[in-house]
Order: sequence, then C-alpha cells, then structure tokens
Amino acid sequence: MKYFQCDYVEGCHPKILQKLIESNLEQTPGYGTDRYSETARKKIQIACGNPEAQVHFLVGGTQTNLTVIASILRPWQGVLSAETGHINCHETGAIEAAGHKVLALPSTDGTITGEQVHKYCQEHFESGIKEHTIQPGMVYISHPTENGTLYTKAQLTELKKACDTYHLPLFIDGARLGYGLTSPDSGLTLKDIAQLSDIFYIGGTKCGAMFGEAVVIPNPGLVKDFRYMIKQRGGMLAKGRLLGIQFDTLFTDGLYFEICEKAVKQALTIREAFAKKGIPLYGKSCTNQQFVVLNGEQLDKLGKKYAYEVWGPNGDGNTIVRFCTSWATQDEDVESLIGDIQEL
Repeated sequence: MKYFQCDYVEGCHPKILQKLIESNLEQTPGYGTDRYSETARKKIQIACGNPEAQVHFLVGGTQTNLTVIASILRPWQGVLSAETGHINCHETGAIEAAGHKVLALPSTDGTITGEQVHKYCQEHFESGIKEHTIQPGMVYISHPTENGTLYTKAQLTELKKACDTYHLPLFIDGARLGYGLTSPDSGLTLKDIAQLSDIFYIGGTKCGAMFGEAVVIPNPGLVKDFRYMIKQRGGMLAKGRLLGIQFDTLFTDGLYFEICEKAVKQALTIREAFAKKGIPLYGKSCTNQQFVVLNGEQLDKLGKKYAYEVWGPNGDGNTIVRFCTSWATQDEDVESLIGDIQEL
C-alpha cells in the first residue's frame, strides 16, 4: 500500500535522525534551554528577519493552537476562524474545552477576509447587548488553509489591517507552512508572515521533523509569561533538545524549504495527471494537498493500491478525496499513481 493519505506518516528526514543519534548520549539542560534549541531559535529569527522575535518549541499542532489561543484570550472572548478552520473542525473541541468559543465565519475556499473581520467586530461592538455575547478577541487562520489554498500578500495585509483596527492579534497556524511558502503560486515569504502576523508557528511534524512546531512571536506584547502557558498546557518537553535538534537541522542550508518544495512539485504533477484524465478537481489547491472527485469504481481501483483520505460527498453521488505528498514521498510512487490514473 502506497500512502497518499496524509503528510505525516513517515518518521523524519535522515539528516535529523542522524543528528538525534549523534546526540543521543549527550547530557544537556532540559526544557528547551540547551544549545541546540538556542541555535535553532537564532536561525529561525534570521530566516524571519526579526532577531527580537521569541521562538518556542512545542510538540504538536493541536497542543500549539490550544496553548497560543488560551494564552491570548480573556475568559469572555472567542477566536474568529473560517468555518472550515482546523480549530473548528479537527481538534475535538480543544478550544472550547479551554473555555473559549470558536466564532466561525463562512468561507468557500478556506480563507477569511479583512472585510469579514471588520463586519463581525463592528456588529458586535455597536450592538446594544454586546456584553451578553462572546467578544471577538483574536483571529485564527492557517496558511495553507484546510482546502490547500493560500493567502496573497494583499489579502493578508488587508486582514492584518482589520485586526489592528480592533486590536485583535492575528495568529497563523503554519502546520504546513513550508508547503505554502514553496508553492509556485505563493506570493508570501517567511519574512512576510513574520511581519503580517502577531504570532504564528512553523510546522515541523508535517514538514520533515519527527514531531514539533516552532512558535514565533513577533509581537512583543504577547511574549510575557508564554513559557508558563506552555508548561501549564503540557507542552514543555523535558528533553527539549529533541525539538531543538530537529529545527536546527531543518533550518540549516535551506533544508526545510528544499524538501517542502519537492513535495509541492510532486503534488502538482499528480494534479495535472487527474486533470488530463478528465477527472474533476475540487478547489484550487496549489500545495502538497490535492483534492479530486472520484466515482465509486475509481475509488475502488485506486483504493486497492493507495491510501487516500475521503474528504466527503460531492453531492452528486461521487466522493471528494484528498491525496497528499510529503517531504518523504518517493518519485517512483508518484509515477506509479500517475500510471494508474491514466488507466482509470
């Protein structure tokens, strides 16, 4: 079985594994205070173009989203998100369990706009009963979105302007950030992300690391006591160097961007193969996630050899399916899938 189901089924990049082996018996301070973590922080700060930004390492995406959001919101506040946002659909009510509501905004492609944020906030703060409803306290987006779509620089700038108008921190979920930034359709750089957000994270789990996410905080107003929140939410890894080593390696000689770009190219090759066969594409993803619409027979044929993720019904009796590539996807597996697509 060849897995195109998700982008985190493999272990980690061989260079990371080698570094972990080499340091296995080394004794270092714990909780992210080791030399590897410090080096990784400096490399990330340089890549972001912000030497003053704080950088913290956590283990996984849900833990990171929960920790960041809980650290920012007051008890009476909620977080604005696209209705398809990961925190609204795929995190088992983690945000609600922390005492905060996800304020979902409609979206057709996974993105939300500055205009939507402005309209929602204006209606709330001008309401005569605003104290009886959840106050919007921050904005959450992901780049890429759950649909594999990307924000343009103009869209992100407009969104940040609306957030600033209402003093709402903008948080970017970057679980697949590397795949978004290396897409041929990307108009954003890592430095743009750091400049146009208040807090974001660089995903490692889905982008070459064994596990881990790097939280970057460009907004100095959000840094106070953040390590307390990491500890309280169970995110402070005792063997912190295991995270530091991974991000140190990923941000050495451009490895992070190199391996993500390869995965995007493979995914777009698969997309082109489905399109040439006349199989409908769902959405306009230009990242490592590709969505297609398959009938029952096509599902069965491909399902005998490949693992994919069923996204949901298309409304016409067919099924939306997601194929993912990753940093570890082999070219021969892509060629095999393309060959089988041509035989459908």
